[in-house]
Amino acid sequence: MPTADVIISYYAQDELKGVVLVKRNRSPFGWALPGGFIEYGESAEEAALREAKEETGLEVRGLTQFRVYSEPDRDPRHHTLTVVFSGSAEGPLLAGDDAAEARVFAWSEIPSNLCFDHAQILEDYGAQNLT
Repeated sequence: MPTADVIISYYAQDELKGVVLVKRNRSPFGWALPGGFIEYGESAEEAALREAKEETGLEVRGLTQFRVYSEPDRDPRHHTLTVVFSGSAEGPLLAGDDAAEARVFAWSEIPSNLCFDHAQILEDYGAQNLT
């Protein structure tokens, strides 16, 4: 099942504040990158932008494909693959859809209870883009 996730670099007054994560209100519970299933007839890019808007209220700009993750056990519910994108945003966060909360975390303060393989995704992204 194809999904799309977004690493959103959050800015305030032109300064990077951290990465946006959402707290899921559905199983599996915990913090996650904004994202979700790609709907029939929708591109991965369209799904990433839609899911980011639905879950955080943010308009992501500069959307760029990062990587594809497809380990069969990455989602405990069923076999999925995700196309991971990165982009940036600023403005008020507004949790919506299946997100109970949306929050900005400094890269040094990312919570340990991340869902799926999102800890690995953020580690890979940080190693490539934050060094």
